[in-house]
Amino acid sequence: MMNYWKNPLVHSPNCFSQMITEDPTSIEPFLGSAGPEALENDYELRLPEVIGILPVRNAVAYPGTVTPLAIGRDRSKALLADAQPTDSVIGLLTQRSPDTDRPDFRQLYTVGTAASVLKIIRMPQGSINIVVHGTSRFKVVKQIATEPYLKARIRRLQSVTRMTKKLQALMVSVRQAANRVIELSPNVPEEASVLLENIEDPSALADFLAANLSLDISVKQELLEELNSTKRLERISVVLANQLEVLELSHKIQGRVRDSIDKSQREYFLQEQLKAIQSELGEKDLRTEELKEISKNITKAKMPKTVELEARRELDRLSKIPPASPEYSVIRTYLDWVCELPWSVQTEDQLDINKAQRILNRDHYDLTKVKKRILEFLAVRKLNPTGKSPILCFAGPPGVGKTSLGKSIARAMGRKFVRISLGGIRDEADIRGHRRTYIGALPGRILQELRKCGSRNPVFMLDELDKIGADFRGDPASALLEVLDPEQNSGFSDHYLDQPFDLSATMFIGTANYTEPVPPALRDRMEVIELPGYTETEKLNIARRYLVPRQLKEHGLKKSQLTIRDEALLAVIRSYTREAGVRNLERDIAAVCRAVATEIAKANKTRATVGRKNIAKILGPAQFESELALRSGIPGVATALAYTPVGGELLFIESASMPGKGQLQLTGQIGDVMKESAQAAFSIIKANAKKLKIEPERFSKFDYHIHVPAGAVPKDGPSAGAAMFTSLVSLLLGKPMRPDVAMTGEITLRGLVLPIGGLKEKILAAKQAGIKTVILPARNKKDLPEVPKEAKKGLKFEFVKNTNEALRIALKTKQ
Repeated sequence: MMNYWKNPLVHSPNCFSQMITEDPTSIEPFLGSAGPEALENDYELRLPEVIGILPVRNAVAYPGTVTPLAIGRDRSKALLADAQPTDSVIGLLTQRSPDTDRPDFRQLYTVGTAASVLKIIRMPQGSINIVVHGTSRFKVVKQIATEPYLKARIRRLQSVTRMTKKLQALMVSVRQAANRVIELSPNVPEEASVLLENIEDPSALADFLAANLSLDISVKQELLEELNSTKRLERISVVLANQLEVLELSHKIQGRVRDSIDKSQREYFLQEQLKAIQSELGEKDLRTEELKEISKNITKAKMPKTVELEARRELDRLSKIPPASPEYSVIRTYLDWVCELPWSVQTEDQLDINKAQRILNRDHYDLTKVKKRILEFLAVRKLNPTGKSPILCFAGPPGVGKTSLGKSIARAMGRKFVRISLGGIRDEADIRGHRRTYIGALPGRILQELRKCGSRNPVFMLDELDKIGADFRGDPASALLEVLDPEQNSGFSDHYLDQPFDLSATMFIGTANYTEPVPPALRDRMEVIELPGYTETEKLNIARRYLVPRQLKEHGLKKSQLTIRDEALLAVIRSYTREAGVRNLERDIAAVCRAVATEIAKANKTRATVGRKNIAKILGPAQFESELALRSGIPGVATALAYTPVGGELLFIESASMPGKGQLQLTGQIGDVMKESAQAAFSIIKANAKKLKIEPERFSKFDYHIHVPAGAVPKDGPSAGAAMFTSLVSLLLGKPMRPDVAMTGEITLRGLVLPIGGLKEKILAAKQAGIKTVILPARNKKDLPEVPKEAKKGLKFEFVKNTNEALRIALKTKQ
């Protein structure tokens, strides 16, 4: 037999004992060969034709390996009884299934390894351990016997090896990969690398590596059956590459973990050294001082008992956590927030009613109802200082002074003012905060603003309530239900704080352009105060008292340098702005101030007076003209009054007919409610055709089209029903509507005219457009006293109960 290794390693008893397994017949490869005595006998060893077979499971033996075996089955013991150490050869065949306790040849592979028995050790417990040395491959040719143990006729298999440059390069590559695997594997002895370098035969190198690699039994058996050394080495090369990649990645990860641990240990060691140095120098421990400072802040905050107990508990946790821990910064931030909230800090209310009235009158023109409500609140607060603050909601068009009114209220009461805009907010956490389990968690906007202002009783304005959104992150409007309820907000709970905070002393004021989008439950918790649009005289007074002085100051002009006459202001109001508020009016006044400031800066003028004639030179051509110029006495055109979030406006309802089958078409981007009003008007006309003196045949021979101009602007609402009815009747009778008449009102199928809202805004729009007569529902007569006298001046109001009365006034018919 050929000696596979030049310098074989003689295994020690300790190493041998570690290789014995508990399986009845199991096998473990051993790095090394038999001793020199056994190898010398290999040259004289001859493989007999018939040998005893020893089944093994869960392993495959290879030629050249020294293997310890634990013997437990009766057949195996009978085989060893006939075998003698150093001069007996047995065949090792691997079981196909390791669960078979008494296998026959059908449960065994046909290719195995012939091995010589080097040593038999009989243990005191009765078990037998043997050491065998694999010598060569064989194949079972014929089954001879199964009792008392398996015997078979075998044929020796020779490994095919042809030394080529490719095979030499493959051996070098495999050696390098195997050495790297040995280097990265902590449990492989260093002698394995030396032994590996001394193996020169390709077949022996392949068997050595196959025996020591972690492979499936089926793969190991395939390597045993492969006689071509080159193919065996190629497959082993792939396995080595995979194992090497896993080992290198594992080594890299272990290195990172080790570096991290070393860094933490280094930081801890340096911190302990720093403490010792500070102690020697007589300096104070910085962390101890930090904890003492937080404890003082908790006491200074004068928070409720339950909150203070929770803060002390968190402080105790903080003292036990290392500063390098991520949890440390989370608890520290939480304690900072708890200590900085104004639990017991509040401003003292100024309950001088007369002073508050002077401040409100100085800051705002008119708004009598709002000022009256604020003075009532101050009076109640003066008589009952512990009363709950009301929840007000200012509803009105843009530019009427809702936000600035909140500032004036805060100034009149001597409180701080806080404002947050709710427009576009979609996340409920913006109101109630995030839980501390999230990275970067913060309290909600309510507590954030209270912390900034440093008072628990400010005037808190929630702007744009009608523009709150909602999506999968929650409904912010629902989160406001607790905030805006005087019965609940004394125990408002923020998700981040997780402790109740008393908001009952805070005066919340909401604002909205339109109350319809505000959820009913939220609207029910607030006292809605309407702020309607301004009349022409009100705008003139506001411009003279507030807007002009403010713009003069912002443009660096003195009162002596610029004078804007009332006629110029009226020209701007009538011809350049058409709005419920005064924002565009202020922009045009600013444009006048800029033009004058430019001339003064050029030294062309030292002062200027702007009259009606100068406005066109500065602002350009007039932007708006009287709506009367747009109307004509054509049948089928009616004038309606509409209410929008930005004020009142005129709508022209146009009707036309064409040959058809009596169908009704609606255009002008009108909503469902407005479409239903048109359908109702059409049905009323068809049902009362004889009374209206309309030929019934017209409804079967003609189609009708109702259009509302400004098709790009969405329009909806029931208050145009009366105007649509009038437009269709005017078309069918061929009688034009009076050009100086406008109307509003919802209609029913019985022909009744129902009341509408936004009365003041609609009357203002009619007055600005030059209307002389306004047709209103009779049930709105009670609301007319609330409209300013100036808005009603020059207008004639006709109150109607049904459509017949409206037609009689609008078309001058005798219906």
